[in-house]
Amino acid sequence: MDGQTVSAGQRDVAVWAKIGLLSFGGPAGQIALMHRELVETRAWIDEARFLHALNFCMLLPGPEAMQLATYIGWLRGGWRGGMLAGGLFVLPGIVAIMALSWVYVLAGDVGWIAGVFFGLKAAVIAIVAQALVRIGRKALKTAGALAIAVAAFGALFVFGVPFPLVVLAAALVGFLTAKGAAVAVAPARVSTTRVALVWLALWLGPVLTLVLVLGRDHVLAQVAVYFSQMAVLTFGGAYAVLAWVAQAAVEQFGWLTAPQMLDGLAMAETTPGPLIMVTQFVGFMAGWGAGGLALASAAALVSVWATFAPCFLWIFAGAPHAERLRGNPALAGALAAVTAAVVGVIANLALWFAIHALFGQVVGGWPVWATLDLWAAGLTALALVAAFGLKAGPGALILGAALAGVALRLAGLA
Repeated sequence: MDGQTVSAGQRDVAVWAKIGLLSFGGPAGQIALMHRELVETRAWIDEARFLHALNFCMLLPGPEAMQLATYIGWLRGGWRGGMLAGGLFVLPGIVAIMALSWVYVLAGDVGWIAGVFFGLKAAVIAIVAQALVRIGRKALKTAGALAIAVAAFGALFVFGVPFPLVVLAAALVGFLTAKGAAVAVAPARVSTTRVALVWLALWLGPVLTLVLVLGRDHVLAQVAVYFSQMAVLTFGGAYAVLAWVAQAAVEQFGWLTAPQMLDGLAMAETTPGPLIMVTQFVGFMAGWGAGGLALASAAALVSVWATFAPCFLWIFAGAPHAERLRGNPALAGALAAVTAAVVGVIANLALWFAIHALFGQVVGGWPVWATLDLWAAGLTALALVAAFGLKAGPGALILGAALAGVALRLAGLA
């Protein structure tokens, strides 16, 4: 391997590690970060290819931002590049949540993260606002695209239509209205059937081993089976599935209490990585209740494997076909319509997050204005000024807002 290849590989590691460390703010913030780093700053992928990949990932079960990272990594370096990108995207969060879980059960308090989270909320709002402006300018170039984005936002925020239905409706509109001739695209480089079988074995092999060796009622087997089932059904991102996970973990399995579930959600929101990584804390608490720290750590890692291993299967088996779809005008039109809908989805997530971050009480999806947190609103305004006026990047926004949040917390104001 020559020096140029080595340096290129090292550069990829550094970039994906940076993205993994800064991937706060849920899918909207993470997509915004990748767009800035990979499209605008480094030009690793052009706008059309980025949006095509994003569209495909939005149609898959599981965390779309992690799958987008894996897809782009696959484009750059095949399955090795995909594993590098996807792995580094979630690794910082895995380490952080494992450490916080240990603190939680041994010290009994993670209240010190409240100040950090208070500040991070302002940074997330600013980062998502940046993403809306940048992606919206490039994706909504026609009246039809703008109409789809507005309709998607209204369907989600006003009428509460399920996310999968919104995306499928947009895809159907794009499919039926697409025009143009087919474009030749290079065929896939490997057999996707073989890839699918390999990753299916890698994903389900450990799950079946735990069930056969330990028995279906053992906590490790229960965690493996439940989160493997969840991985197939989690369409619509983390927010769409959290209520289901919480209900099953608290009421069906008794792995943890409702307040503990909220503490785990706070951990996932204040650490890098997909919000669905709350499943790691749920697995940890399941193991803790059944047998102590070692079993808890093992159960946490099992939940991580069951949650994220399927993501590599979806991408490595599906991405070559998704690339070929770029040459089909009808299917490309469907994905282009999904792009417009995604702008509405990001707008919905941004508004949902802002309402819950700035107001102490929300009724029927609408804020109670008397519960506006003036300190949170002021910090958010400063973050927006830094983002749009000073052109601050995600790292500066996250660090500055987190420090401000801790200072306000120590002063008893947050």
